[in-house]
Amino acid sequence: MYKRLLGFGLSIGMAAGSLPAHASNCAKRDLVVERLKSHYSESFAGGGLQVSRSKQSVVEVWASEKTGTFTVILTTPEGLACIVATGTDWYQAHLLNEPEGTES
Repeated sequence: MYKRLLGFGLSIGMAAGSLPAHASNCAKRDLVVERLKSHYSESFAGGGLQVSRSKQSVVEVWASEKTGTFTVILTTPEGLACIVATGTDWYQAHLLNEPEGTES
């Protein structure tokens, strides 16, 4: 009984003392971009505007052909950038044929 109570108390204490999930992967955009460039040799690969429940944010993909890593960040209008995905084995897709109906 004592071991169960101790285990339960420790798990509650750890859960209450931990940071929220979003706090560990968000920072000012300038800091996030600097880290992506300096630690992973990533550069801007593309992005777009996302509208969700009347809130706008910018989605960006940063990638490195040198290291093979990529990172997807979501930036709020206030300048807070959150990492939403990371990965390895990045490759750049190239269109073989230009789609019909587009002008270059």
